[in-house]
Amino acid sequence: VQLQASGGGLVQAGGSLTLSCATSGITWSQMAVGWFRQAPGKERVAISCITGRGGQPAYADSSKDRFTISRDNSGNAVFLQMNSLKPEDTAVYYCGAVPTPACRYRSGDFYAVSEFEFWGQGTQVTVSS
Repeated sequence: VQLQASGGGLVQAGGSLTLSCATSGITWSQMAVGWFRQAPGKERVAISCITGRGGQPAYADSSKDRFTISRDNSGNAVFLQMNSLKPEDTAVYYCGAVPTPACRYRSGDFYAVSEFEFWGQGTQVTVSS
């Protein structure tokens, strides 16, 4: 499994950006792919996740109103559309894959970062005020 995030850059507050995660080796019937971000000095946190089963994407509470995850029909790319960006969105953004076709535990909680076994290099997003 290989993933590579791209599309980051410098954007003004209120602007939009779309990140791409190129994937290979993903078996979509058995895996899910998520987006995460890590700000300087902070832990990596989940943003959103999508499975191959056509179910509803999962979003962390902090991102569901402004961010949208999608997957292309070939399954070779996962996107994160980010709108109304804020300076606090500044971080390195990563895509990761989990070897299970779900994004949440049965309890409804978003999968922990540690559950995602495969990672790509991140892409820097900087939002200026």
